[in-house]
Amino acid sequence: MTINTSDIRTPTSELLRSLPQIDTVLRAARDNPALSDYSDERITVVARAVIDDVRKAILEERADTRSVPTVDNVVTEIIRCLAEMSVHSLRPVINGTGIILHTNLGRAPMAESVADHVRAVAMEYSTLEYDLTAGGRGSRHSHVEQLLCDLTGAESCMVVNNNAAAVMLALAALCHGREVIVSRGEQVEVGGSFRIPDVMVQSGAILREVGSTNKTKIRDYKRAISPNAAALLKVHTSNYRVVGFTEEVTLPQLVELGKSHDVPTIYDLGSGAFDSKFSFGEPTILQAVASGADVVCFSGDKLLGGSQAGIILGTTAVIAAMKSHPLARANRIDKLSLAALEATLRLYMDSEKSVGRIPTLSMLAESVDIIKQRAQSLLAMVDGSMKLNFTIVETQVEVGGGSLPGVVLPSIALGITSDVLSSNQIERHMRGWKIPIIGRISQDTYLIDMRCVQERHFDEIVRALGEISL
Repeated sequence: MTINTSDIRTPTSELLRSLPQIDTVLRAARDNPALSDYSDERITVVARAVIDDVRKAILEERADTRSVPTVDNVVTEIIRCLAEMSVHSLRPVINGTGIILHTNLGRAPMAESVADHVRAVAMEYSTLEYDLTAGGRGSRHSHVEQLLCDLTGAESCMVVNNNAAAVMLALAALCHGREVIVSRGEQVEVGGSFRIPDVMVQSGAILREVGSTNKTKIRDYKRAISPNAAALLKVHTSNYRVVGFTEEVTLPQLVELGKSHDVPTIYDLGSGAFDSKFSFGEPTILQAVASGADVVCFSGDKLLGGSQAGIILGTTAVIAAMKSHPLARANRIDKLSLAALEATLRLYMDSEKSVGRIPTLSMLAESVDIIKQRAQSLLAMVDGSMKLNFTIVETQVEVGGGSLPGVVLPSIALGITSDVLSSNQIERHMRGWKIPIIGRISQDTYLIDMRCVQERHFDEIVRALGEISL
């Protein structure tokens, strides 16, 4: 806390004795309309914290605390602290980075109809584990099971809270105490230092590494198959690519090998896309299922464009084994994520309309010309009315979220500079706005990339820019 004080040196003991009393502060606070919605208990807690902060500063003899704040000073600080405390930590932001699946910003945004369904489920009791037909206990898997099977052609399926949990559950339920054969070049690490070998250890499976970093051949897997082999694991490198002098075994080849030795194949697809138009050459969910793999798992909040989830597709027998494993309950999906996933999957039932209804697909499909039109519309709202410099800038952005490594999309940004403020100062102001606007800086220019910015965001951006102090 910073409180204006004079430069007069007053003895520390006198300053401490002069600190406002809590009772006095409370009486003043009760008369302040800005605090009318807060209880005496809440105000008292904050008032003590404010005064304790001043007391500590006095004892440490900081230069800016050589006089005591007045009661009015303390009340003003209480109002500021309570206002700051009332702001939610998890809140919406405007994504001006251009990264569609920005992990730090929550990855895939929901469609409006999906959000409406989540709100309806959140506000009332629900059929989460209730079977309306039977009038008794049901399964949370039932809400998306038939949908996923219809959309993918899978024999059976289940959903957990994320793809890491999906891989862990598959290994624990099917491979505990036995060997899982995986290529050295596919022992990936995803966000948060989450590594396939570490997952293997935690699941109780035994890692059997084959091949080299850049080349693994079918004979490497074949030689590794023993009576103790529980599964062949293929991990799609969805967040990086190995290029150059490389070789890998395709999923159909691995499935064929597994079937010839009666060893199941598990495929960690990572970021899954239904439509090849949005996979940019990456394997799709339908291709993975068609390969005949016994288990296919992928994320719900990446290229699928839904909520955070780990989606597991597979044969009836292996899915049943996973559903009955103790980790299934420990990693189960919550009702709001499940509601969002079901609503998103229903949008895929009409494939011709899904692009326009699912935000992730819309942003992936949008042309540069349309993005440029939006940038020009925003420019028309601000240019000439503010003491800032605006330009239209051609940019390139990544998809993000550990998806489509190496794929770069052309985009358009509104570039903002000032003759008075640095780009860092502009960025801090926009990030600190009541609805934070998260842009980026390039060549000393603050950029609001328009690929993820919609017209509904324009008014808030204009207000934020208009409040920049020059």
